[in-house]
Parts: sequence; C-alpha cells; structure tokens
Amino acid sequence: MQKVGLYSLVALVVFALVFTLLPAAQQASDQTGATLRDVQLTLYPAHDQDAIWQFQAGNVQSDPLTGVTELAELSGGQRLVRQKDSAGQYTGRTTLDATLSTPHLTINAQDDITTPRARITLVSQCADIDLSGTPEQPVTIQQGVGFSAPLAVVDSPYLTGRLGHLQMDFQFQVLGSDQDSQISAPLDATETCRGGRRVPLT
Repeated sequence: MQKVGLYSLVALVVFALVFTLLPAAQQASDQTGATLRDVQLTLYPAHDQDAIWQFQAGNVQSDPLTGVTELAELSGGQRLVRQKDSAGQYTGRTTLDATLSTPHLTINAQDDITTPRARITLVSQCADIDLSGTPEQPVTIQQGVGFSAPLAVVDSPYLTGRLGHLQMDFQFQVLGSDQDSQISAPLDATETCRGGRRVPLT
C-alpha cells in the first residue's frame, strides 16, 4: 500500500511539472486583458474628482495587470466638470469644460492620459491648443494638474502663439514654457468668447 501511494504521489508531481511546462500554459499566462470594439468610455479620475472624461472609441484594449488602457479610432473626447451646490455637494449636473481630439491615447493606472498629438479646446476661453509630442515625451494630461507637450500652438481671442515645453492648467493659465516661446495678446482683438463661442466685438 505504501508503494502504491508513493507511485501515485510521483505521478502527480510529474503531471504537474509537465503541465506547467506546456506551451499552451505559457501562452495563456501571457494573454491578459480584453479588447473591445465600438465603446463609449467614461472615466472618473481619482486624482481629479470634479472631472469626468468621456470618449467614443472604435477599439479599446485594456490590461488589468498593468492598469493600462489603449484607445484608438477616437471621437467625442470631452472633459466635463461636476457642478456643486452652495453646500459643496454634487448636484448631478455637469458643464462642458474642454474637448479633446486625437486619433489614439493611452490611460495609465493613475488615470493620466498620453498621446502623440492632440487638439484641446478650452470651452470657456474659446481656445484651440494644438499639442505635439515625441516618442520620448508625448502629450500628457495629468489629472488634477493640467496638460503638457513639447510644442503647442495656441489660438484664442485673447492669446496666440507657439510655446515650447508648454505646461498649462484647464483654467488657461501657463504653468511653464520655454523662454524663446512666441506668444502675444492681440491689442486689436476683433473677437471675444461668449458662451463657449467666438463672437465679434461690438
């Protein structure tokens, strides 16, 4: 009886060893995450609880092990700000704060967003900001802080120009840029921003 038990134990060990070495087992362990098609994604950043990001994506790949989500074939990118009442409680209503146009982006485990290039439109300032990145330094949207890029072209009724290594918050405040950036506020402005639209000065 002892020999039968010993043989059974050895057989189980050999079976377990062979099973762990099978190529299929290795492939299964390498395949993590999911791929989805035609998705509407809503992001509630933990580091920016007043904001909600929404995207429509033709292709979404998510890896739960790394916390990284890749979005492609994008449209309808926007940042909404959650409204609060006088007591500081959320009312359930939102205000469109910014739109984001880009072909592809990556969301990391901290909900920060990176992309090779993008156009951000800050609605309340009627400001179009074209951002260009590099493989080493992509366009980055850091939740709760703002956005940055190696190069930005700004066009608004109040401010125009080209800025290197731009850092800006969502209130249109420049947090940092190269000293040789060329930016100006037109003295003879013909437009103003009203209700998220550019309108002629009267």
